[in-house]
Amino acid sequence: MTVYIDGELVLYGFVGSSYWDEGFTAGEVLAALAQHGRDNDLVVRLNSGGGYVDDGVAIYNALATHKGKVRVEIDGVAASSASLIAMAGSEIVMKPGTVMMIHEPANPFTSGRGTISDHEVAIESLNAYLASFAGIYADRSGNPVDKVLAAMAAETWLTADKAVAAGYATSVDGEKAKAAAAYDYRLYAHAPSRLVALAKQNDWSFAATSPAASAASTRQKEIVMTEKTKADQPSAETPAPDVGAEIAAARAQGFAEGVKATRARRTEIMGLDDAKGREAQAEALIETDLTVDQVKAVLAAAPDRSGETQTVADYDRTRAAGAGLARGSERQKATINPTDIYAARRVGKTV
Repeated sequence: MTVYIDGELVLYGFVGSSYWDEGFTAGEVLAALAQHGRDNDLVVRLNSGGGYVDDGVAIYNALATHKGKVRVEIDGVAASSASLIAMAGSEIVMKPGTVMMIHEPANPFTSGRGTISDHEVAIESLNAYLASFAGIYADRSGNPVDKVLAAMAAETWLTADKAVAAGYATSVDGEKAKAAAAYDYRLYAHAPSRLVALAKQNDWSFAATSPAASAASTRQKEIVMTEKTKADQPSAETPAPDVGAEIAAARAQGFAEGVKATRARRTEIMGLDDAKGREAQAEALIETDLTVDQVKAVLAAAPDRSGETQTVADYDRTRAAGAGLARGSERQKATINPTDIYAARRVGKTV
């Protein structure tokens, strides 16, 4: 998508990628800034429901360090990571009818699988993002960090006047707001009813059949500033429930389900007949993305190593090969190589 138009930076759509063939990335923004000139004043037109946090942070930092004056004009919506981008403006101007939203970052792509350590790392990552973003919002608005954290936990939607009053915008322009950018606003817990209706009417959704959604599923290590999928959640006109308690309960449930799924997978794989005499190989394959049938095929092709002692280095090479991560000579030294994995996947697809 072209983001540099008539000397202005136009950031419409999904932050980082798009499910509707529109959006903008940090790379595109950096290229546009280089074309515009670092010392020149800049107008940024923003209309986005949010997206990837990493792109949002990179764009925020690029604008915050731009030497010229940066005037951010919110044309429709600045929600989630898009609101973070808006904080880089020396001026943040909202039009009547526009909205801004701040909330906690989340990772909707996690499947619940993984070890306790995996979940602890995910929690640590989310807490780091949360603290960083709260600091940015607090610095720009002048609000204390604890107040900002409370607003983020509650998923706070602000009209133009309220955003100015809260310090997240500097002024309201009399020009009429543009239509909201395409985004599945139903993902948010307290999105205004008009945005939810727009998403439903235009079928703005993260459908699993969407090519872009399929591509996004490969970005599991990235955090997206979206709430959990809503189910019969209240609109903006309904009094908000105790969102903090709900989020804590959802996190605890997801953690418990992840531990349970990992234990069940380990029990099933280690109970395979082909795992006998190949226990070390089986342990290494538990943490891969292979199905149980595929693991069974790989183990069946591996030599019986009962009675042998496997070193830590052997274990690491086996695990890396099972995950498709072994390189060069290590790939050939490993008990299970990528050729075995490919054959196992073919077997798995025909079972």
